Amino acid sequence: MITLFDTYELNLKFFTLPIVYIAIGMVSYTILKRIINNVFKKRQSKILIKRHYQKRADTIRIMILNILKYSIIIFVILGELTVFGINIRSIVAGLGITAAVLGLAFQDIAKDLLAGIFIIAEDQYEIGDTIEINGFMGEVIFIGLKTTRLRDYKGRTKIIANHNITEVINYNLENNLAVVDIGIDYGEDLEKVEQVLNELAKSLTKTLPKIKGEVKVLGIDSLDASSVVYRITAPVSSLEQYAAQRIMRKEIKEALDKENIKIPFPQIEVHNSNES
Repeated sequence: MITLFDTYELNLKFFTLPIVYIAIGMVSYTILKRIINNVFKKRQSKILIKRHYQKRADTIRIMILNILKYSIIIFVILGELTVFGINIRSIVAGLGITAAVLGLAFQDIAKDLLAGIFIIAEDQYEIGDTIEINGFMGEVIFIGLKTTRLRDYKGRTKIIANHNITEVINYNLENNLAVVDIGIDYGEDLEKVEQVLNELAKSLTKTLPKIKGEVKVLGIDSLDASSVVYRITAPVSSLEQYAAQRIMRKEIKEALDKENIKIPFPQIEVHNSNES
């Protein structure tokens, strides 16, 4: 016969204890997460480090938090199983028998985990980097043990399983080169053109944002149908080449206009012959 005390004990065992385990897991994760975030924040505030190492620290911090979260979930599940009278030791012992089956069932997950570890260990990319994977270009906003998330300039977010990432183009590893080709009319004095462009290059070297070296006039790059094409280059910070090229084109146009140097536009000559 079940007494009131037995009912209370059953309620405590099967309802209260599971809730307690879940609450302990959530509180533990919240506290440890706050501690880890504070440790990384204090370290970055005390030490002046490059942006590269700041991004790497953020990546490692998020990876640690992911490992911590999954570990707490596993411990909570094991605790729940013991509450319901399931023998954990027998399950652990049985894992040796079912390891092959589980390995086949979860091989993609295992591949994702290993790939995520190698991505961090080999420093392939970090949070904040702009990369291209399988034709999709975007900023890395999350690196997990299983997936990587990219967000492109349109705001679209792509989630990619880590084991599917075989080739990566990382635009943040090195400086980029801004390249501007400018066509000059064939009738212009080339010595004067080069003098104007070289003076402009010296000025841009001092004023161009995110510049990482000298603006150079490489000389005549090609002879087109209606123009002599000069090439001008400037090393700039990663992904700043597009903004730099827009500024360079504007400055070049204004400098050439000031010296009355013509930039030709495509022309077609039509010859009309009257047959007698």
